[in-house]
Amino acid sequence: MKELKKEDIEQEVFDLYDDYAHNKIQRREFIEKLGLYAVGGITVASLMSFLMPNYVDTMLVDKNDPNLDSGYITYNSPKGGGEMKALLSKPKDAKGKLGGIVVVHENRGLNPYIEDTARRAALEGFITIAPDALTPFGGYPGIDDEGREMQRKRDRNEMLEDFIAAFEYLKAHEVCSGKIGVVGFCFGGWISNMMAVKIPDLAAAVPFYGGQPTEDIDKINAPLMLQYAGLDERVNAGWPAYEAALKEYGKEYSAFVYPNVNHGFHNTTTPRYDKESAELAWKRTMDFFKEKLS
Repeated sequence: MKELKKEDIEQEVFDLYDDYAHNKIQRREFIEKLGLYAVGGITVASLMSFLMPNYVDTMLVDKNDPNLDSGYITYNSPKGGGEMKALLSKPKDAKGKLGGIVVVHENRGLNPYIEDTARRAALEGFITIAPDALTPFGGYPGIDDEGREMQRKRDRNEMLEDFIAAFEYLKAHEVCSGKIGVVGFCFGGWISNMMAVKIPDLAAAVPFYGGQPTEDIDKINAPLMLQYAGLDERVNAGWPAYEAALKEYGKEYSAFVYPNVNHGFHNTTTPRYDKESAELAWKRTMDFFKEKLS
């Protein structure tokens, strides 16, 4: 069987995966449409295997990294899901108070990629909290497809309250300085934008390819750094109106569009990952937080 590489895959396949990953088509339709691209020694099974997340070989931080204190906690979200599970991480030998970061997952719960991202941010000198919005259903199930189905059953505004409650948890934490930002991906990008709308004292927000708010943009106080994928027509369609509103209300923001990369380009676990763009976006994100949360 031919070993697939990213360069072997037509853009339409990535677009199909995006539709599937965002519940626009069902699994059966996704598989049927993949059949159109199973040519030249490429099978549907090999395409499916190639597109699905690989959580074994793609983590960037050892979960037992000796430089980290990282483990699961629970906190209360009275307006959301009640008692919530989250990963709390901080540098082991930190001196003094630390800036805090809420790390928000995609539309499938707290999977290993998001945990890895939260640990990466902690190693940069922050205390991070990565909640699992699937806690009311028992938490991330270990399979992204199942996680997506579970997350669809929750109200997204109640999930927003869960992440606002995580902000409040960090704010009260003895290690946290009280200056708190948020970074989120996909669904988490929307949450990051909405936390900027809803939390007057949020210190910074970095939405990665996140849906944009359409109301109360005048209430945003946090400086924004917006990260977009050049090929992500679905999410990018909402950016011009959002930018116009940010300009109208004189909000502080910067926006970066990474050319020729797909939605999800920061996620190390799928072939949509683009190392060069992901590393640049992450450096910009960490530099931004170091400036705004210090």
